[in-house]
Amino acid sequence: MKIAALDVGDATIGVAISDELCVTANPVTTIHRSKSVKADLRAVEELLQELKAEKVVVGNPLDLRGEEGIQASKVKDFTDRLARRLRIPVVRWDESLSTLEAETSLIEMDISRKKRKKVIDQMAAAVILQSFLESGEWRAESEE
Repeated sequence: MKIAALDVGDATIGVAISDELCVTANPVTTIHRSKSVKADLRAVEELLQELKAEKVVVGNPLDLRGEEGIQASKVKDFTDRLARRLRIPVVRWDESLSTLEAETSLIEMDISRKKRKKVIDQMAAAVILQSFLESGEWRAESEE
C-alpha cells in the first residue's frame, strides 16, 4: 500500500509518498497553487493517480491549543472537496509544528536558505506522513 500526504497552504501544496511497506515517507514535489481551486484539485488528483496512492493524509493545521482556526477551516474545505473527487480514503492528520520540524531537519543537513524555500512544503508533507505511519493508525483503518 502506498499512502500520500499533503501539506496544503494558501500558495503551495507539499506532497510526500510512502514506500510500499508504509515504513518511510519521501518528499515528492511542491504544487504551486493557481487562482482556481478546481485546477488545484485536478492537479492533486492527477499526481495521486500517477503516484498510485491508495490513501491520502492531509495535514490539519491546528493551533497550539489543538483547536481549528481560519487556516484549518480552509484546509478542511479543500480536503472535503478533494475527498468527493477521489476513490480512495482521505484522512486529516494533526500537522502541528511539521513545518518547523522540516525546517530544522533541512538546517541540520546544511541546506541553503534558497533551496530550503523550494522544498520546505514537501518536507513538511513527509513529516506529516511519517507521523501518520509511525502512529500505526493506517493499519487499523486497513483492517476495517
